[in-house]
Amino acid sequence: MKLYSLSVLYKGEPKVVLLKAAYDVSSFSFFQRSSVQEFMTFTSQLIVERSAKGSRASVKEQEYLCHVCVRNDGLAGVVIADSEYPSRVAFTLLEKVLDEFSKQISRTEWPVGSPATIQYTALDGHLSVYQNPREADPMSKVQAELDETKIILHNTMESLLERGEKLDDLVSKSEVLGTQSKAFYKTFPETEQNFCTLTRLRK
Repeated sequence: MKLYSLSVLYKGEPKVVLLKAAYDVSSFSFFQRSSVQEFMTFTSQLIVERSAKGSRASVKEQEYLCHVCVRNDGLAGVVIADSEYPSRVAFTLLEKVLDEFSKQISRTEWPVGSPATIQYTALDGHLSVYQNPREADPMSKVQAELDETKIILHNTMESLLERGEKLDDLVSKSEVLGTQSKAFYKTFPETEQNFCTLTRLRK
């Protein structure tokens, strides 16, 4: 079981803002880590952008699951994990982080914040602790309504896209991905040009 990233974002208008993120890309090739990290950021922003406020969802891509929680106030969190990681624990982590973040960071900072300006330092610690869900889960109180809430499961990233949209186009227009990452993306077959290229990058 593995957690790869934990992000806090704000679903604003007209775009989603990344406020803070933590990554564990140690299982990937050193030379590919920066591109993998950029694609994690791109994927997290895309999922939040296409998710409704007040919703929870999981997006499945082969051996990966992207869990997203978007609050009614626009604050959102995304966990990217392997498919073996318990979904309930991932959502418990998201609830914990979003609650903590909203108490520490003024709401006025959310629409204009960035990883460089937001003074919230707990993400790396949470990502590390929750790598072992069996140890982490008892440390947090699982809210009853969380278990009762229906979590939408999308089988592929493409299921989030609107009719006529292509992931290729979103990648080419992305401000998150650098030139090297975009070029790297194009080197893979079309059927794997999504977050699942991470499968091919592992050592």
